[in-house]
Amino acid sequence: MTPSVTTHASPLLLSLLLLVSIPTVFLLVPRLIPPKTLPAIPDADESDDLALFRRAILSSSSTSAAKPATSSFFHRRPTPKVAFLFLTNSDIVFSPLWEKYFRGHRQLFNIYVHADPSSVLDLPLTPTFRGRFVPAKATQRASPTLISAARRLLATALLDDPSNQFFALLSQSCIPLHPFPTMYNALLSDNAGPHGRHRSFIEIKDKDWVLHDRYYARGDEVMLPEVPYDRFRSGSQFFVLTRRHAILVVRDMRLWKKFKLPCLIERKDSCYPEEHYFPTLLDMQDPDGCTKYSLTRVNWTDQVEGHPHTYRPGEVSARFIRELRKSNATYSYMFARKFAPECLEPLMQIADSVILRD
Repeated sequence: MTPSVTTHASPLLLSLLLLVSIPTVFLLVPRLIPPKTLPAIPDADESDDLALFRRAILSSSSTSAAKPATSSFFHRRPTPKVAFLFLTNSDIVFSPLWEKYFRGHRQLFNIYVHADPSSVLDLPLTPTFRGRFVPAKATQRASPTLISAARRLLATALLDDPSNQFFALLSQSCIPLHPFPTMYNALLSDNAGPHGRHRSFIEIKDKDWVLHDRYYARGDEVMLPEVPYDRFRSGSQFFVLTRRHAILVVRDMRLWKKFKLPCLIERKDSCYPEEHYFPTLLDMQDPDGCTKYSLTRVNWTDQVEGHPHTYRPGEVSARFIRELRKSNATYSYMFARKFAPECLEPLMQIADSVILRD
């Protein structure tokens, strides 16, 4: 009789084992198979950047050490310059408008252009932009490569000219809204930071509906412990940083090791690290040294696939420019995006009479 009992018990036992094993498989498989992620930054690019950043930090440190303890008639500090950092993956079609904007102020600015190597640019540009391209690496949306490109521009500008005291990151679709002196005076007059220092103009938001999905885009606990959820911030990709904050960004490795991690493929629609790294870093390091608002006007009311509203030629007018300038912050907007290339002609028609006249 015993063999008969064993024969009948075996299928039941196998069924029980199968029922127990199925949940176990579902629990173990995700741990054994790494989650699929978007492409990471190539090691070679990271190594090149680190070498550039070290040079920029050392150069800035030696420049600071060389400054005299007290200023005198014979040791005057150089006139502060604004470094304009253009991050682009296409032609800077508005360079004729920027040429007008910069005219007569050559001693007060420098230009640096980071163009994606895969871009096909229709050169030449206007004289002010020609020859201002920096060694660039490939960039793509939904990846930390846009952060790397911005840091690369900052480091290059720090190395290039110690007089660069402000660093304005812009895109090829940005235009100026005020004459150069208005923007320059606004930067220099803002000294409401600690110890009367100039502040950085960067949007920093701690209450934003996108924060939750953006924070977990790389994984559920990936950002810990360096970036707790309650310290995670959002803001615009484009900003104006002071020199001390530019150095802080280039020097950072602690937060970067988290933000450089690629997002999960299934969460790629929430992957916009360039809108979070800079505001999070600066808010953690020097919140009182930031205005927490941007000088660049962007219209998000009808965004498409993460892109803001693109202005068309029919929208350009004198009244339109004056409306774009209006801000609820201390200063009016100095720049605006996003403009279609076809807007160049109508913008040039009102450049002298409106855009470059307050």
